[in-house]
Order: sequence, then structure tokens, then C-alpha cells
Amino acid sequence: MAIYLTKESKVLVQGMTGGEGMKHTRRMLAAGTNIVGGVNPRKAGRSVDFDDRAVPVFGSVADGMRSTGADVTVVFVPPAFAKAAVTEAADAGIGLAVVITEGIPVHDSVAFTAYASSKGTRIIGPNCPGLITPGQANAGIIPADITKPGRIGLVSKSGTLTYQLMYELRDIGFSTCVGIGGDPVVGTSHIDCLAAFQDDPDTELVVLIGEIGGDAEERAAAYIRDHVTKPVVGYIAGFTAPEGRTMGHAGAIVSGSSGTAAAKKEALEAVGVRVGHTPTETARLVLDRLEGVREAARDVTHS
Repeated sequence: MAIYLTKESKVLVQGMTGGEGMKHTRRMLAAGTNIVGGVNPRKAGRSVDFDDRAVPVFGSVADGMRSTGADVTVVFVPPAFAKAAVTEAADAGIGLAVVITEGIPVHDSVAFTAYASSKGTRIIGPNCPGLITPGQANAGIIPADITKPGRIGLVSKSGTLTYQLMYELRDIGFSTCVGIGGDPVVGTSHIDCLAAFQDDPDTELVVLIGEIGGDAEERAAAYIRDHVTKPVVGYIAGFTAPEGRTMGHAGAIVSGSSGTAAAKKEALEAVGVRVGHTPTETARLVLDRLEGVREAARDVTHS
């Protein structure tokens, strides 16, 4: 099991024929992703060779879906064209659109995330690394060779920290890792992923990575309190951020004590989430929690 992306997913790549699209399509294919086509209206009817596989190019997302049954699209188009690309995908009725593009104007993100939601299309991103179900499929730019399949779920605002925690916990492995992006407006939230991991029988523990700014982590804490029974371990980037300084992602806006790493840590710990001060400490907390869960299970079995 996994969330949002499996080996059965059929993936289109909007912008596949561009430089970034070509590079990452090759990497996704190498990870086992079932990429069934690219989308470029100027190159429709052609195909692109990736090592031993020729991937067809369609004129639209709708054409690609009709021909292949695609249910996921990965968006690698420039910022100026992202709104149109996501709107096209939503109009075609695709289930999941993974928007890798960074630098999209906030008003465009507001418009296309709302529109996609009204059409039943889930957006991951924008400005995100995508998601990976190790051993099954990879939709985006997450390195596929730094971890293995396992029973940890991960949801993160930060791409770099996604990779680091995957590597730190590579001996345990992950069910699915989702990089939701750090922009002020994103299509899929920590809460959405927590709900999906809670329902996934093969996810045993969830790692939640946040960062300074906004209140997404505080809202996630309230959701965990009311709805999540699986153990959750957290990390908040920005404990050492100087006061009054603009930092990192566009969403990292801190006002007074609101949005600080300390405030987020306090909210999460109040609902039983253990929060590390560094990625390495966070990985140790994950190992401790997993061992505790498994010891409790053994005790129940032997009682």
C-alpha cells in the first residue's frame, strides 16, 4: 500500500520535451514509474526515446488520458504557463497533478488550486519535489536511490529535508514520501497527508516536517489530537533563524511569537508528537518510537 502514487499509476509529464522535463522523466522511468506519455501541443504525434523506451507525446492532457488511461500528471512547465497547464489537467479530469514548477505567482496558485479542487483534481505543490513510493513509482524530482520501501510515511514542506530524512532512515524505509511545497498556497496540506497515512495499513509511523512561518503545523497538531492514532514524529526547520529576518521559502513569514519554530514545537508536543531539533535527532526519535510501538505489539501478542 501507499498514498496517492503506486506502481499502478499511469503518469503523464507536461513539459516532458523541455530540458528539465527530459532529465527528470529519465530519472522517473529509471525508478520504475509507469510514464505513459508527455504533453506538448507543438510536438503531438512524435515520441521521445529514453534509453530503451519510446514515450509518445500528446497534444493535450485529455488526449493523453484517452489514449493511455493516465491518472497522474507531473508539471514541469515554466511559471508563466503553469496556471494554464494545471487548468487543462483539471478540465481533463485527471486525479492527481504534481506541480514541480517554482516561482509561480501566488495569485495564479490561488486560482488553479481552487479550480482543481472544484474539478476533483488533487494538487501536490506547487514549488515542490513531488512524491515517491519507494520501489513502486516516483513523480517529481526526489532521488529514488537514497532509501527503500518500508513503513514510515513522510510529509514535508522542504525538499532538502525530505531527502535528508529519507537518507537518515534508509535502513527502515518509507511507504510514501510527499513533498507538499513551502509556498503560501499549496494544494495538499500536512493534514491531507496525515489523513491518508492514518488510513494506510502499511504506514506504521508518520514523520511531519514543517518550517517557520504560517500556522500549518499548529493546524496539523489539532488534527493529530482529534484524528490520528499512529505515532507522529516532527521536525521544524528554523530553530536558529534570527528574529526579524526574512528566511527561506515564501511561506516563512513570522510575526511576533506566531509562526516560530518554538511555537510550532510546543503545539505538536502538546498533542504527543515528539519533535527533534535537528534532522539526525529526529531520525533517532523515529527509531525510538518504532521500537516502542513494536515492543508494545509484542507484549500484546505474548499476553
